[in-house]
Amino acid sequence: MDLTLISSVFDTLGLSLVPRLSLVEAPVLSSAHYPPFPPDAPVLLLGLDSRVLALRVKIVLLSSYPASHEVSLVDGSEVVTTPLLNLDALSEYSVSTCLYLPPLGEGTSLESFAEIVAHLRAPDGCPWDQKQTHMTLRTHLLEESYEALSAMDENDPAGMCEEFGDLLLQIVLNAQIATETREFSLPLVLKGIYDKIVRRHPHVFGDVKVDSVDGVLQNWEKLKEKEREENGKTDQIKGLLDGVPSALPALTQALEYQDRAARIGFDWPEVEGVLDKVREEIEEIKQAQNLEEVTSELGDLFFVLVNLARWRKVDAESALRGTNLKFKKRFNHVEKGAKKQGRNLSDMTLEEMDALWNEAKKLGL
Repeated sequence: MDLTLISSVFDTLGLSLVPRLSLVEAPVLSSAHYPPFPPDAPVLLLGLDSRVLALRVKIVLLSSYPASHEVSLVDGSEVVTTPLLNLDALSEYSVSTCLYLPPLGEGTSLESFAEIVAHLRAPDGCPWDQKQTHMTLRTHLLEESYEALSAMDENDPAGMCEEFGDLLLQIVLNAQIATETREFSLPLVLKGIYDKIVRRHPHVFGDVKVDSVDGVLQNWEKLKEKEREENGKTDQIKGLLDGVPSALPALTQALEYQDRAARIGFDWPEVEGVLDKVREEIEEIKQAQNLEEVTSELGDLFFVLVNLARWRKVDAESALRGTNLKFKKRFNHVEKGAKKQGRNLSDMTLEEMDALWNEAKKLGL
């Protein structure tokens, strides 16, 4: 790096050199998919020598910075400040053109978030957070997961952004607790999943060839089996399905069982076989003689309906949550309709409630 050039750029900008400044060669950044520096610190990109390079750099930066983020292009004594979206709109670029990225703002990096979570656990932190353990946080992790799923079901970007943050808090807080007990740390969590992603995607990061999603999943299972053998876990995990968490919701668990079995060829050859099985299970429910038999046959029907959903590329859990939400909205409309009439639902006939229900359907609820 040319320190004289860097000093000159900051003089031109009227800024002093600051700590935590990231220095990056523009050609190096252009080959990335995500900026390799924290957005809550300033960044100086060197060698932005063409409009094509500026476009590639802009695409990478837009994955982390908003399009309206003000950046400064410096070439000698010339400074052009522009929204990031217009980074590739200059008429001229040269080997001496540099790009200054001001910090995105406090709290926009994983490191800064990890710091405030650690502060919560510190002696001068929050009494509630200080008392938490992995076990006490289990319920909160589950609740936050379901709230994130609800936001996803509603296709609510603002809700998803908030709920993913709440979910991230649970992960970072658990990692901080583990750091204090010397079990593991957040960097180890990141390193573990980083290595696993690279290891299990040899078709992306290696030379393995796969020709479809099914091929990816089959290769995934082979890699997991090899990992279990290398880690000496073949005795603990005796079969393909034993690694599926028992705490999963039943529909999700059924789907995971079926997915794993299908990856090694244990599956119907055609969807017609699944449809025949649905009809068969319905008939068996009709013939059930007692509560125990009905319970068993209904379980079989639910299981095969999950299989049908899988064949139709539908996530059964999401489909049912969507139907639940639809029912809730329509029933709320029925309740509001009754209230407008000054009546209680319990006083209405089924036909009257059905009329309000059909009205909700016509409204697209």
